[in-house]
Amino acid sequence: MERRTHTAVLAAASLLLAAGCSSGGAAPHGGGTSSAPAKSGAVSSGATPSSAVPPAKGSVKVTATLVTGLKSPWGVAVLPGGDLLVGSRDTGKIVRVSAKNGKITELGSVPGVDPGGEGGLLGIAVSPSFGADHQVYAYFTTASDNRIARMVYDEKRPPGNQLGAPDTIFKGIPKGEIHNGGRIAFGPDKMLYAGTGETGDSGLAQDKKSPAGKILRMTPDGEPVHGNPEADSVVYDYGHRNVEGLAWDADNRLWASEFGQDTWDELNLIEPGRNYGWPEAEGKAKGAAAGSGFVDPVEEWRPAVASPSGIAYAKGSIWMASLRGERLWRIPLNGTRPVAAPQAFLQGTYGRLRTVVAAGDGTLWLVTSNTDGRGTPHKGDDRILRLKVG
Repeated sequence: MERRTHTAVLAAASLLLAAGCSSGGAAPHGGGTSSAPAKSGAVSSGATPSSAVPPAKGSVKVTATLVTGLKSPWGVAVLPGGDLLVGSRDTGKIVRVSAKNGKITELGSVPGVDPGGEGGLLGIAVSPSFGADHQVYAYFTTASDNRIARMVYDEKRPPGNQLGAPDTIFKGIPKGEIHNGGRIAFGPDKMLYAGTGETGDSGLAQDKKSPAGKILRMTPDGEPVHGNPEADSVVYDYGHRNVEGLAWDADNRLWASEFGQDTWDELNLIEPGRNYGWPEAEGKAKGAAAGSGFVDPVEEWRPAVASPSGIAYAKGSIWMASLRGERLWRIPLNGTRPVAAPQAFLQGTYGRLRTVVAAGDGTLWLVTSNTDGRGTPHKGDDRILRLKVG
């Protein structure tokens, strides 16, 4: 569950150059903001070294504010050519943001979105064959469930009317006021992965027949993939509380961020069929040494400094956006193990951070989340920042 640290007090695009290198400082908020599973996350958790090991200490420089005035942004997908599709959790709208100048074009609204609590229009993804099929995928909450649908995006149509009718590919994911998960992404295997939450009913995370509290792996048509742990199931792993971040490293290993409850948030290396412990265990010291068979996280944080949402991989590190923690974490990796302790950047500078996306060439897009009802919006919120990282 995302945690409330501020009282909510409830816009045109702009390009605001904002230089600044941070290593965890506390500037005031608003001061600048084949279908087989091989090589798709199904790897050993042993210490497989990477060819290029990142340094223990990294760097972050905010090079521009791409756009301001976004309302409850959540999912982000990068189009061929670099422009961004951004979904609004509470309005159900998807907009296109020019990567060159921040110009906003509305595609339209996703029909059936029923926002409330932590639900609404959540993750979005672009088909791996977008150039041929022009399909955009969305994970969203309806009046009865969470589901995944795809829509044809026709940019030649008038703004606001560029999305075709939704084709639901997977439905029946339990919904709740909390823990709806919602991140979706296509993996290196061109299969669709979805992180789900257990909606506050913790027992669902251990129920392999339920899609809640899991990472799901399916074909672009929503069918189970050959190589999944169970041939007739989209369930890829289980034992999660609330997964909102998915990313693959340079060796195609799958990583996921995990909201803890009161003790530990987690970064997990995902392997098919494994049990990540919730609700029986939270944080480290729950795995083989304890005889539980649960998988330990690679890293863990107290919720006050994390409460993680989106993650991305760049420059040999996982970058993790934190909501309650209001900072961007860097976790440098040598294969499956950290090189050094996690390092925090932008602490308190831009408020809650929801989504981080790799843009190539050592740059990231970072999306704030101060208009989601749990932050304190400042002038210009919410915004997308361009970061140069090292």
